Amino acid sequence: MGYRIAVAGATGNVGREMLNILAERQFPADEVVALASRKSQGTEISYGDQTLKTRDLEQFDFTGFDMALFAIGSDATKIHAPRAAKAGCVVIDNSSLYRYDPDIPLIVPEVNPQAVHGYAKKNIIANPNCSTAQMVVALKPLHDRARIKRVVVSTYQSVSGAGKEGIDELWDQTKSIYNPTDDKPPVKFTKQIAFNVIPHIDVFLDSGETKEEWKMVAETKKIVDPKIKVTATCVRVPVFVGHSEAINIEFEDFLDEDEARDILREAPGLMVIDKREDGGYVTPIECVGDFATFISRIRQDPTVENGLNLWCVSDNLRKGAALNAVQIAELLGREVLKKA
Repeated sequence: MGYRIAVAGATGNVGREMLNILAERQFPADEVVALASRKSQGTEISYGDQTLKTRDLEQFDFTGFDMALFAIGSDATKIHAPRAAKAGCVVIDNSSLYRYDPDIPLIVPEVNPQAVHGYAKKNIIANPNCSTAQMVVALKPLHDRARIKRVVVSTYQSVSGAGKEGIDELWDQTKSIYNPTDDKPPVKFTKQIAFNVIPHIDVFLDSGETKEEWKMVAETKKIVDPKIKVTATCVRVPVFVGHSEAINIEFEDFLDEDEARDILREAPGLMVIDKREDGGYVTPIECVGDFATFISRIRQDPTVENGLNLWCVSDNLRKGAALNAVQIAELLGREVLKKA
């Protein structure tokens, strides 16, 4: 017997990617149902070589379903996730709603797979923020070897992290630059995104940091180690898909860059492309559609006692969202439900 799976938010970027990845990875599902809002009911969605018609999330009965992958935002999740969980369906939620709940595990399978056993408290598992997910995959094997004290990260986040509206705004503004009569003022973003960078993702907090930056701090502590100090600057850049991060790491113990490179090469979920020559590194456009998180530019930081710098790139719709959710589903099936 295989699993019965529901994907909520199936018409969005992440929901569509969830369905693609379930099919690509041949997830052992006997039934997959695509759910969306009532206005999108009946929309045809691809699932491998099948075509699914979306069903109304509000009316859907989760009884008898094993898992539900949610990609619908916090407001709708607050209504429907408890309903699914109460029906005995384990929710794997991509929104930020449950990430900081101490009774709900926040999981990146390569980093803290043991946390999956905590799902039973509320029948819900949280998927981390896209920028956090790729970073902690790189941090964990280095932390195991030399204990990380502090991380300084600057992100270069693609517009797809802001959904279809972000992608459309970059596309439309880029075209309008070459057509003076076709002005496209900012709507989704606070300033022009075409040919620009914006040091502002999510809302500002009283501390001066944005919520996106706060998420990276809080989630790294919950997933990897609460003792790690993290400071982040999150920037939106005119790239369609693929988040990049410049990460500076300070360790308790000395870690040579060559040993770090070897550790990262052996770590799950990572691909090291690090040649000190023109083009010997990975950029966002090269990571699109790939499952791996790519690491480049590994080098010693001589300004602190035990420091390293590295460059981290990943497809934010995959490892940053849909892939990680499917990997959690695989982990849950393998370690707990053991149905297929």
